[in-house]
Amino acid sequence: MTSKQEAIISGEQIKNMLLGAYKSFEKNYQYINDLNVFPVPDGDTGTNMMHTMAAVAREISQLQNATVSEVGTMAARSAIMGARGNSGVILSQLLRGLGKGLAGKKRATSNEVGKAFQFGILYAYRAVSKPVEGTILTVARAIAKGAYHAVRQGEDFEDVLCEALESGKKELARTPELLPALKAAGVVDAGGQGLIVFLEGCLAGFRGEDAGELHLPPSKPSFANFIEMEVDLENPYCTEFIVKEAEVKEDVVRSTLQPLGNSLIVAVVGDIVKVHIHTKAPGLVLQHGLSWGSLHDIKIDNMAEQHQHRVVGAQTEKHGLAVLSVAAGNGIASIMHQLGAAEIISGGQSMNPPVEAFIKVIEKGSAEQYIILPNNKNIILAAEQVKKLLGAAQVDYVPTTNLAQGLAALLHFDAAKTLQENSAVMRREAKEAHSAAVSIAVRDSVVNGITVKKGQYIGLLEDKIVYAGATLEEVTAETVKLAGSDWELISLYYGSDLTQSEADKIAAELEALDGGWEVTVFDGGQPLYPLLLSLE
Repeated sequence: MTSKQEAIISGEQIKNMLLGAYKSFEKNYQYINDLNVFPVPDGDTGTNMMHTMAAVAREISQLQNATVSEVGTMAARSAIMGARGNSGVILSQLLRGLGKGLAGKKRATSNEVGKAFQFGILYAYRAVSKPVEGTILTVARAIAKGAYHAVRQGEDFEDVLCEALESGKKELARTPELLPALKAAGVVDAGGQGLIVFLEGCLAGFRGEDAGELHLPPSKPSFANFIEMEVDLENPYCTEFIVKEAEVKEDVVRSTLQPLGNSLIVAVVGDIVKVHIHTKAPGLVLQHGLSWGSLHDIKIDNMAEQHQHRVVGAQTEKHGLAVLSVAAGNGIASIMHQLGAAEIISGGQSMNPPVEAFIKVIEKGSAEQYIILPNNKNIILAAEQVKKLLGAAQVDYVPTTNLAQGLAALLHFDAAKTLQENSAVMRREAKEAHSAAVSIAVRDSVVNGITVKKGQYIGLLEDKIVYAGATLEEVTAETVKLAGSDWELISLYYGSDLTQSEADKIAAELEALDGGWEVTVFDGGQPLYPLLLSLE
């Protein structure tokens, strides 16, 4: 008779466990989302973990009579490629560790599977360079300890899962004592709860308690959004240049160049002016630029000719260095493209792109090397995974958390310099950027001593909530006031729910607050955030 310690687990049982984990997320992802303390409409933790497990379920459900090694390998690969958001990346690392622990085995003992799960939890813990107590990582560590003690005592795998769960739940209950924000909101950590949901699903799948039909969300091949600028035969020359040691105001540059074409983008950083314009008279544009200072990095492309090449057949040869940027709206995507981002991926709050989307864009792109701008704190770990998967020689990322940081980094990209040189400069400049934003609270909360009610407008400075109020105009004005008065230029990007006239009115009100400010309005097209602001 086989003892508990010697019980053998098949690939089919591992498969059922992981399918059970997906079903558990399917039932509980909204509950996990609702635990998020921050009232900003991201709602990502549960959604990202569910979509990460959906990528796993989609692949392993096709396996028949597979070994534990085959199931583990497929789960690890599909989780990493499908990982969304920081919580999804951490979960993918758990499955990566599980896959490594089961590698090369047709079947496994309870003890071996228990060790593999323990190994996976440790991988998850190592995914973040600076762990914060009271988060998903604290719960992961407790789960690993519970599994370790159960394995050491020779318990069967079901008991290993039960003890790991019990240990994790106890630590999850302690998270409000470790993070004041959780205690103030009266909730436990959302990511930690996600790990508990994962293990509960594994346990149910192992026991055969959750063998119902799979309901997988639609699979999109990629979040990639390649910005194809419409070719204007009247203004076929895409003209870009930088003016250094410039002695000219931004409004003068705009008023001078606006009659000469369209798609005009002007960015000013100190005494440096960067210009992008589609024109039929690039020589005249450059003459104006020369009158403002010394010209550098001049680039003139015939878009009609490029379009013809794309129609005839895309060039497959890769060369040079390029930027791959995440953008939350079509307007922002277009601006970033015009400022030099070769590739764009749609993404942001509530729409974190999977790791696979980045890899597909890079594989199809024309550059040999890429620098990724995630422009959202919940996409940074995904960018880091892309770097690990493709190698530091091919990919690097700048940990930009908002639009202002992304634009500041992009403005200092120089394709003539190396990947390492660009990364260093872009990281430095991103840290110096200042941002503000206005969103709408999705839950009641108390943040930084500010009582926030669901449905209120909330103002953020550098991703920190500083004000809450009833109207967009009030919150925008008060947020900018709290940012100080040391600004010369405020770039205002209005979202998909605002009109140009509404944005112009707010811009005029901001300019009235301080005569030294110049407020420029752009159509950002981003969801969830009526206004994004860059302060210079």
